[in-house]
Amino acid sequence: MKYLKTGLAVAVGLSGLILASGSQSGEASGGDAARGQGVYGSTCVACHGAKGKGTIPGVPDFTKKKGVLAKSDQELFENIKNGFQSPGSFMAMPPLGGNPDLSDQDVRDVITYIRQKFGKD
Repeated sequence: MKYLKTGLAVAVGLSGLILASGSQSGEASGGDAARGQGVYGSTCVACHGAKGKGTIPGVPDFTKKKGVLAKSDQELFENIKNGFQSPGSFMAMPPLGGNPDLSDQDVRDVITYIRQKFGKD
């Protein structure tokens, strides 16, 4: 019984480490990629493009190593929620990509989707 309790404590501890490191290593915590794909397709694709490379000058290329997807989930969340102007861009992304109906969960879903779709090395 002692080993079972110790093993369970170790497993719980490791799962916490895995969850914590996942959000730091680039996976959005609490996001659903399938839902994020739908949000991306209806809100983000016009500027960021289907291939994530950007459709207008100054829009970040999601496929670049050490590019925008190197940011933490929290920073990406804040950039999407509040709007952001990339260096060299002639215009800023409006808050929520111009879609005021997006929820915080929608933003988390999009982050999960773009990391899975475009953040591959």
